[in-house]
Amino acid sequence: MQQHLTILGWLYIIFGGLGLLAAVFILLVMGGSGVIAGDAQTAALLSGIGLFVAVIVAVLSVPSIIAGWGLLKRKSWSRVLAIILGALNILNFPLGTVVGIYTIWALTQSESQRLLSH
Repeated sequence: MQQHLTILGWLYIIFGGLGLLAAVFILLVMGGSGVIAGDAQTAALLSGIGLFVAVIVAVLSVPSIIAGWGLLKRKSWSRVLAIILGALNILNFPLGTVVGIYTIWALTQSESQRLLSH
């Protein structure tokens, strides 16, 4: 079960990191699109929308990084956070569904509860 916790920890860190990269990409694309449009109002609108979406994506990605770090460090609170994120990931078909099911399976095992109980 130690290996499953390590795998889950890295999966959550990687997914969170990819989310942060996506936020930067959204910000750059939306801001760049506004500049390419050549109109000041369009540039301001697209940059504002890009910033708003990028902040939301970044804020939603941070809990995954925190849960992954907690799992790697065997923190007791990480189990609950990862189970919640796993349940939410089930809705992200297909890859999130696999990770969500794996998370719930691994973290509901008695050995993982024991490993994360200190």
